[in-house]
Amino acid sequence: MREEVREEVREEMREVNEAAGVGAHERAAFEEKLKTYEGRVATTTGAGKDPVNEPMIRHWCEAMGDTHPSYQGPDGVAPPTMLQAWTMGGLSGHQGRNEAHEELFALLDGAGCTSIVATDCEQEYLRPLRPGDAITFDSLIESVSGRKTTKLGTGYFVTTRMDVRANGEPAGTHRFRILKYAPAARSTQPPEGPGAAPEAGRGGPSRGKRPRPVVNRDNAGFWDGVAARKLLIQRCGGCGVLRFPWLPGCNACGAAEWDTVEACGTGTVYSYVVMHHPPFPAFEPPYAVGLIELAEGVRMVSNVIGVPCDEVRIGMPVRLAFLAVDGEWELPVFRADPAGGSTGGGEG
Repeated sequence: MREEVREEVREEMREVNEAAGVGAHERAAFEEKLKTYEGRVATTTGAGKDPVNEPMIRHWCEAMGDTHPSYQGPDGVAPPTMLQAWTMGGLSGHQGRNEAHEELFALLDGAGCTSIVATDCEQEYLRPLRPGDAITFDSLIESVSGRKTTKLGTGYFVTTRMDVRANGEPAGTHRFRILKYAPAARSTQPPEGPGAAPEAGRGGPSRGKRPRPVVNRDNAGFWDGVAARKLLIQRCGGCGVLRFPWLPGCNACGAAEWDTVEACGTGTVYSYVVMHHPPFPAFEPPYAVGLIELAEGVRMVSNVIGVPCDEVRIGMPVRLAFLAVDGEWELPVFRADPAGGSTGGGEG
């Protein structure tokens, strides 16, 4: 069906879908066509493949490290942020999507916007979800932006709104925004300056500079610690629970007061992935990204270095190191530690 819809749209827009940019008139006509999809229904009476259930709640909480008592026991509820999880189609995909969604994506594909990336979501919660609740939902295409140019490429932001019901009652709203874009041409220039080739997988030098961390008032203390070659963990001033990543308040007791504890620098690989695709500037695949469980009990995401990425294993001991990046700043990473259990701060 998708190919049939795509061919119909191509025929209809043949005169204006030449990358939506041959001229101002053509682009305006193309974007006017895109706007006709705003408000059109994408899914009607979709149904969650499973009712809200305790195993999925438990798996979610374990993955997120969320031990809040509200999500446990016979009277427990689902974490509100699981709202979308109950609507997802899994490997077999969604059933019952209306043609509007397929037509819009075919139109963008035909204009050269063949790549896609999720950008953000917004959720509103209207009632708790409890085990046994049957989930149904409707969705519509809420908005299509004008033509936007990003570092990834040029394309259009598409926002879909999903209204979720539990046993027929409104339970929440989920807005999901993606960018459909034509990939920007890759630069073939080699990286410049000292430190432009950070340690990664087995590949050659990197092709650009690493993205800078987003530093704000909530996490500035963490990055100040990194600059001093320390890995600092927040400790709640109310209940003493350690937390990472840094947050403005405690998710266990709600207290806003906190201080810090310096991590001893040892840990184990709790989980990991080996990145092969897609390639990003400054990251030469393959390379290992690990979820590291620190000796203090919190977990953080970082690169695993010092060992071929296909030899990384769950439970492997690691120790903190600081990687000089682009000759300008440092990044905490974790080096495989065959000795296991070595103590002390991070190495260079």
